[in-house]
Amino acid sequence: MPLTDSFTKLLIRGLLAGLIAGILAGGVAFVLGESHIDAAIAIEESHSAAEPEGHSHDATQADEPAGHSHDEEDALVSRDGQRFGLFLATSLAGLALGAIFAVVLHYARRLTTLSGPVFGMSLAALGWLAIEAVPFFKYPANPPAVGDPDTINQRTWLWLAAVALGLLAVVASVFAAKAVAAQEFLSVRIAAPVVAFLVVATIGYLVLPTINEVGDDFPAVLLWQFRLSSLATQATLWLVLGLVFAFLTERATRATAPASANASA
Repeated sequence: MPLTDSFTKLLIRGLLAGLIAGILAGGVAFVLGESHIDAAIAIEESHSAAEPEGHSHDATQADEPAGHSHDEEDALVSRDGQRFGLFLATSLAGLALGAIFAVVLHYARRLTTLSGPVFGMSLAALGWLAIEAVPFFKYPANPPAVGDPDTINQRTWLWLAAVALGLLAVVASVFAAKAVAAQEFLSVRIAAPVVAFLVVATIGYLVLPTINEVGDDFPAVLLWQFRLSSLATQATLWLVLGLVFAFLTERATRATAPASANASA
């Protein structure tokens, strides 16, 4: 059954789903990512100790503000405070994402005949693909001790360009899917949106410049462990958002169905 709930109900549902998703994503980031961040900080501090006084490393575009020092005595926020802030940040990000998710659902539901739960999960999958997957495989997240402070603004703008590319690729795939919806061959209905997405993403990847600021002495295993934990955190956020929203939608639909049946009787 298509979504017929009011905007207020969708917004509340999105906020609740986003909050749960943010908390769980914070848990994944804590369990999978904190040890890698500590290891990267140790490398950064060892480099700082070997450099002339007054020189500081840039932190990553996604995780640390530029010029931040990890010395516990000088840091404005201790590592314990940062760990608490991790859950606060992911919870607030989940709430914001849930609100945006509900707004998009509200306006996009008139363009589809999918049931509410399926539409919610599909939109979450497309959102992850556009906003997380496409930018990640072009400009993956970097841990502390990786990144040049002189290029932080350039990296930020390029990441935003990659997000725009992901959104464009998803829109192209959706239009391609609609264009072949009447085709009798299932293979065509599947291949058309996939090919459209890959073509747009590939062209964008070729146009956007490549940035590699990872030092030769930085452990490759630690780098990819950090990046995979970052990818797992974002995947958890979007997956839980879609699943919880779908569950709440289905639950609300089943709750209203008996009431409607009783009223008609």
